[in-house]
Amino acid sequence: MLQAIGLTSAPHRELPPAVDDLTFEARPGQVTALLGTAGSGKTTALRLMLDLAPGRGVTYFRGRPLYRIAHPAREVGALLGDVPGHPARTARGQLRMLCAAAGVPASRADDMLDLVGLAALADERLSMLSLGMDRRLGLASALLGDPHTLLLDQPAKGLSPREHSWLFGLLRGHAAQGGTVLYTTSDPREASRTADRVVTIEGGRLVADQEAAEFARTRLRPRVVVSTPHAARLGALVTREARAARRSVEVVAEGGARLSVYGSDCAQVGETAFRHGIPVHRLADEVRDTGPPPAPE
Repeated sequence: MLQAIGLTSAPHRELPPAVDDLTFEARPGQVTALLGTAGSGKTTALRLMLDLAPGRGVTYFRGRPLYRIAHPAREVGALLGDVPGHPARTARGQLRMLCAAAGVPASRADDMLDLVGLAALADERLSMLSLGMDRRLGLASALLGDPHTLLLDQPAKGLSPREHSWLFGLLRGHAAQGGTVLYTTSDPREASRTADRVVTIEGGRLVADQEAAEFARTRLRPRVVVSTPHAARLGALVTREARAARRSVEVVAEGGARLSVYGSDCAQVGETAFRHGIPVHRLADEVRDTGPPPAPE
């Protein structure tokens, strides 16, 4: 169990603190997403948890603050940004150096390279690794001490769909073994798909703490996006047919030749357009982010 209580960063000059009295939990056996837009305080919150930023508040890792844990790397594994290391150092050399710092056997380096799929690139220099490979090495670094808790700052940013799937499969496996996983993201759809719980912050303050299913229901709204040169006519027809069938459908003109239809699906909208001879240039299901609720005063 990770418990963050009253996290507040030190203010910079006349600006308000980047994180302001933030309190939430990340539970073992679950993946928790810390969601917020750029500048919302996500990274600062992680740094406060790791005692890497000035401020106040406390974070308990299974009931103990970090400074009271004899071997922090064996309790908490962190990935904040790119893997630090000399560009000429090899992947294996980097991990072995970190093994010495964490007090774990050097053989653990090869075990982790194998776990994250980098065994064949063990002797590759850090400067030659792609973004996806660098992220894999970062996870290997975080896992060296076999920690219970993982803290990851936007680990999926810039990754391909294949790397994205691999990453969250690994995090899900860590949680399935009883570990605690907390990662930050600015993508609400990613959070709803990959997390068990979503903690939303804005302006450094907590605005929502929800199970993923509740988050998706209240924050993400499915819609049908239509592009047609006869948007006004199609919108009127969809509305009229929905009323006749007593279905709750909302049609929103997005400007020009674009409509958003809420409460329907592609098949129904497409059939309406076909019956009335209306050409459609685009017809797709999407999920719209309705934005976070206002932070409490």
